[in-house]
Amino acid sequence: MARALWNGAVIAESDATVQVEGNQYFPPDAVHREYLRDSATHTVCGWKGTASYCDVVVGDAVSSDAAWYYPSPLDAAQNISGYVAFWRGITVEL
Repeated sequence: MARALWNGAVIAESDATVQVEGNQYFPPDAVHREYLRDSATHTVCGWKGTASYCDVVVGDAVSSDAAWYYPSPLDAAQNISGYVAFWRGITVEL
C-alpha cells in the first residue's frame, strides 16, 4: 500500500499506484481531495502532455504546487489519466 503523507495527514493511499519516471501516481479515487486546492500552474511534458497542479493544504500549512496530474494526457500516458503524483515535501511511502 503506497501512502502520500504530509504534515500529519494521509493525502492519498492505494495499492494500485503507477510508477512513472520515479514518481508514484495515485488513482483519482485514492486521493483525499479535501487536502488539494487547484493552482494556476501548468507544465508541459513532451510525451505525457500538459500537467495541472494543486497546492496541498493541511490546516494552515500549504505546500504550493505539490501535487500534479494529467487531465488529458497524450496517448503514451493514457494509463495515468487523472492520476495524482506528489513532490515538494510530500512523503510517499511504499
